[in-house]
Amino acid sequence: MPLRAKVASSVSRTAAALSRAAGKGDGSVIGGWIGLKIDPELLAHLANGRSIALVSGTNGKTTTTRLTAAALGVLGPVATNSFGANMPTGHTSALAKAGRTPFAVLEVDEHYLPQVIEATEPHAIALLNLSRDQLDRAKEVAMMAQLWRATLIRYPAIRVVANADDPMVVWAATPPAGPLRAERVVTWFSAGQRWHDDSWVCPECGSAIERSGEDWWCAGCPLRRPRPQWVVEDEGVLDPTGAWHKVQLQLPGKVNIGNAATALAVAAEFGVRPTDAVSRLGTVTSVAGRYAQVVRDGRNIRLLLAKNPASWLEAFDMADEAPTLLSINARDPDGLDTSWLFDVDFAPLRGRQVLITGDRAYDLAVRLDVNRVPFQHVRTFREAVAAVPPGRLEVIANYTAFQDIRAELDRVN
Repeated sequence: MPLRAKVASSVSRTAAALSRAAGKGDGSVIGGWIGLKIDPELLAHLANGRSIALVSGTNGKTTTTRLTAAALGVLGPVATNSFGANMPTGHTSALAKAGRTPFAVLEVDEHYLPQVIEATEPHAIALLNLSRDQLDRAKEVAMMAQLWRATLIRYPAIRVVANADDPMVVWAATPPAGPLRAERVVTWFSAGQRWHDDSWVCPECGSAIERSGEDWWCAGCPLRRPRPQWVVEDEGVLDPTGAWHKVQLQLPGKVNIGNAATALAVAAEFGVRPTDAVSRLGTVTSVAGRYAQVVRDGRNIRLLLAKNPASWLEAFDMADEAPTLLSINARDPDGLDTSWLFDVDFAPLRGRQVLITGDRAYDLAVRLDVNRVPFQHVRTFREAVAAVPPGRLEVIANYTAFQDIRAELDRVN
């Protein structure tokens, strides 16, 4: 690297280490921020010489990135932003900290995908899904699909691994008819998509999207579900040869088998055989604190992150039939608008003990009352633990509420 980049990289590592030592966080943002101030091209310099995979989408990025890094580890050391800092500052910090690894797997915020593609020149990109998220400041889903589509048109040589079940992703990953379509290599995976409320209208022509079982098609133009090469089937994954691989994860829910299928598909783009990679997926036990289990006062507490309607639907699928604490904040990282709560069907929680807390607990209370779900309001996490019997306590929280509860558990430690 140029001398300026070497200095920036060294300062980035030092700043991140000081942040961790001072207890101000993991350093995954401040280190990259300072490094990029010294050398605005630092991310490109750090990416040079590595074979890189990018993972982007509204939901599942952090988990899929962690699983992909585990799968790609068959080939050698892999740099990754494992704490979920998914903007260029986080990517810069992760690559600077890792040193000269031959591979990198980076989670990328969907808004920043064009910028990170330009800086890192990835070998492959995984496109997971697109749904509503923080609409008080973020793009509408169709606008995000358009951004992705326009970006990928400029990079026809990049291998794309994309979700065949999401019409918005399919449209974004499929180039317009012509020479570019023949050049683009797209590998399709099917992990199932239970959330359909952001893809009723075709992004190409505006006609209705029709559905029958797993299949979907546009009523007014040729856009339709492509045939996937990687498919979740039962407790495993079918690869493009038709071979079935049992997936044994320590992470809950069918959605994570879908994330595992994506990871195997991405790793295959680097030449990793699924038979070599599948056993490594089971080594992932917690992802940036998500799915972590902690025992406190006879309660086995499991932490689940849910940030928008689609991810709350999956969180209910993961959670056991046990007392459940819901925590909602509306601070800047969460998005300030909580109206999305009315897009979540909380009916699956009926019949279990439900507790609510967080800055916006009263917004959640109104929603649960409309959904006829009885609940108990608690002011602190400690009060919630005391209010449930010994055994499992499921905790489902959005971003900052999740971090508040993690911090509370750390203080108890």
